Amino acid sequence: MSTSFVVPEAERKFLSRQARMSIEAGLAGKSIADIPQPPAEEFEPGSPLFRTLGAFVTLHISGNLRGCIGNIIGREPLYATVWHMAQAAAFADQRFPALSLSEWPRVNLDISVLDELTVCPDPQAVEVGRHGLVLQYAGRSGVFLPQVPVEQGWGRLEYLDNLCLKAGLPQGTWQQPGAQLFWYEAVVFKAVD
Repeated sequence: MSTSFVVPEAERKFLSRQARMSIEAGLAGKSIADIPQPPAEEFEPGSPLFRTLGAFVTLHISGNLRGCIGNIIGREPLYATVWHMAQAAAFADQRFPALSLSEWPRVNLDISVLDELTVCPDPQAVEVGRHGLVLQYAGRSGVFLPQVPVEQGWGRLEYLDNLCLKAGLPQGTWQQPGAQLFWYEAVVFKAVD
């Protein structure tokens, strides 16, 4: 499904290099004080690279999840967010040990660039595969990227109910008074060499 915003091919290639350089620096034990910035002569000031967008970096080995970390809401320019999320996904995802040098050649990277988070006006309007969701209720929250319900084979109601479970809440909580449902779109792409 198409999204209401785009990440042009040149920006995708830059972000792919950024994620790979970040992980390779971590594998080499290097601390990079100055994150590489997009060359001003190649990218317009309005490029998504300079917007404060959320992003996730996901690592897979042989189709199995190996790490996934991100920010729903951008707090720095996208090029810096991807750098930090790549390092976090490789070395700080608490579900996995830190990525090893021997694993690195087998890793496939996905980058998800998130548009701005807004209140979902109607849960009936949620489109599986297009909308990522965030649920907040009673001090708990859960989030899914737009591709998750597609990968799991969920319909819209299963998507909403599983979002509740991810937040540690009973199914159907998304319908409760006081439950806040937010949505966003994402551009998801494979990081190329």
